[in-house]
Order: sequence, then C-alpha cells, then structure tokens
Amino acid sequence: MMLDDLDKRLLAALQKNAHLTAHELGELLNLSASQAGRRRQKLENMGVISGYTAKLDARQLGLAVQGFVQVHLATHGPEYSTSFARLVATRAEIVSAWTMTGDADYLLRVYCTDLPALNRLIHDVLLPHKAVARVHSQIVMDQLKRDGPLPT
Repeated sequence: MMLDDLDKRLLAALQKNAHLTAHELGELLNLSASQAGRRRQKLENMGVISGYTAKLDARQLGLAVQGFVQVHLATHGPEYSTSFARLVATRAEIVSAWTMTGDADYLLRVYCTDLPALNRLIHDVLLPHKAVARVHSQIVMDQLKRDGPLPT
C-alpha cells in the first residue's frame, strides 16, 4: 500500500486529534476541506484508519495497577489455545494480549483496581485454566512513555 506524504501527514494529525474536521485537516495539509475529507475517507475505506477511540486516564477510572502477565502453557493443542483466547476476550481487565516467541506463550497487559484484584485475576482466572502451567507478573511502577502514535 502506497501512502504519499499528504496521507502520512493526515494520519499523524488524526493520531494527535481524531476530532479534526475536514476543514481543519485541509488547513493543516494546505488542501480544500473536500480534498482532505476524501483522503480521510479513502484511508478509512482502505482500512488504514480502523476506527476512532477516546483515550481514558486509568487512574481517574480507579485502575491503580497496570501490569504485564506472561502466561506459559502446559499444552499447546489448538483447542487449548482457542479456549484460552476466549477466556482472554471475556476479561475487561486484560486490555491487550499477544502470542509471543521465546519462553512465554502469551503476554497480557492488564489494568486492575488494586493488587488484590490483580491477585484474583491471576489465581482465580488465569491459573485455573486447563492449559496454563504458570504465570509471571510484572507490575508497572511508572510509565515513562505513554502509548504513542504509530510512525507514519
């Protein structure tokens, strides 16, 4: 997929502020509002822009503990992976999940209200799953860089 400089600048601007109107985008890109709107629509139709979301402050929502949980499976059959993926999808406190190379099979990013809530997630939800052998958790002390925009 070939993106020109204007597309990249448009994407960078929208990652900073998804509320920009076609008129505002046009001013930033030195285009008419209709040209900027058509470019945005094209990028949405191509799937480059997959949606728009609001960034929320976890602490303001009472989510004081951010952590990463490495999950090691005891068995790797497809039914176990599917079952574990379903479990992950049902848990709101698991905000991201990746399958990994290396020692751990999965890496989960979690937000919990407090340490007891993280403990319950690990001991009452993850460890009882039939495929899970062990987990290793790391609690975030401070986040030096917030989730940033993708490079364009």
